[in-house]
Amino acid sequence: MDHPRILIMGAPGAGKGTQSANITDAFDVEHVTTGDALRSNDDMDISDLGLEYDTPRAYMDRGELVPDEVVNAIVEKALADAAGFVLDGYPRNMDQASELEDMTELDVVLSLEVSEDELIDRLTGRRVCADCGANYHVDFDPPETDGVCDECGGDLIQRDDDTEETVTDRLRVYHENTEPVIEYYAEQGRLERIDGEQTADAVWDDIRETIERAA
Repeated sequence: MDHPRILIMGAPGAGKGTQSANITDAFDVEHVTTGDALRSNDDMDISDLGLEYDTPRAYMDRGELVPDEVVNAIVEKALADAAGFVLDGYPRNMDQASELEDMTELDVVLSLEVSEDELIDRLTGRRVCADCGANYHVDFDPPETDGVCDECGGDLIQRDDDTEETVTDRLRVYHENTEPVIEYYAEQGRLERIDGEQTADAVWDDIRETIERAA
């Protein structure tokens, strides 16, 4: 399949970013995420949407949630500019899923399946260098010296959004808003479930075979 159009879904910590990078390299497609798309189009003119502000930046600078109408418009532009893509982080709810149906036809819909206990372990164990931003994990990828960055010697910290309370709340929001989207694709017979608790290499083997099978 030349330049496939792929949607990858999964809870926070499921490994979407790692596997999306593999997909972009192997299949020569763009990695489209809502965060990157928003940052790349923060001055996009959205005055025709009839919202409070005329650019995405106005919402972001005020720390306000960017409305779905803006996210939809930016994702549509990003997908239109891409010959092929792996879409990561969108749609997050059924309204966005409905919008995506009008934007493009998907070749493959992937869901990385990981248990909640495993997700919590992955996310709460993450540590980040306060100086250079390098990432570690207390179990899966620890630094040579506990609490010290291998790259620059800076202190490793746990980010506020990686505490167990915050992680649990993020997963609750995911279950409420995004799981129905996964079931929507499953009911259509379009969903490919991938065991996300395997090694990263084994997960990638399954993903690559699934995409190639759809060609």
